[in-house]
Amino acid sequence: MRIGHGYDVHRFAENRRCIIGGVEIPYIQGLLGHSDADVLLHAVSDALLGAAAMGDIGHLFPDTDEKWRGADSLHLLKEFVNKLEQQEYRVVNIDSTILAQVPKMAPYISLMRKNIASACNVDFDCVSVKATTEEGLGFTGAKQGIAAHAVCLIEKYN
Repeated sequence: MRIGHGYDVHRFAENRRCIIGGVEIPYIQGLLGHSDADVLLHAVSDALLGAAAMGDIGHLFPDTDEKWRGADSLHLLKEFVNKLEQQEYRVVNIDSTILAQVPKMAPYISLMRKNIASACNVDFDCVSVKATTEEGLGFTGAKQGIAAHAVCLIEKYN
């Protein structure tokens, strides 16, 4: 068994969609990034890749490569899981936390969990997504962006 940790952050920007956990959340701003800037899926992806010592998102899908501009992070997560499976790893569970003052995440958490579970080929109850504010502190508290942490457990199946 191997444990991985992932962290990601994206700032808010005008004229962008706010996609978190593969869910488009209605909000006056979106997140800035080369891809769809899905901060939660980026943290989950980095946790999985880190657990398998396979680098990180930027290593496999660099933001200097135009073919990844606007990429769907849910699709990328599925690609990472395929890479893990090629190395005979399977995802056991994922625990994640979104740090955001705005927008409110609670109405969307169940769908985020469903998206992640499906992409990672695990049961819904093997994925945890939590959300918290930082009570007005730091860049997330100042409503400048969103951050996410994720930890995962993977295991070899052969």
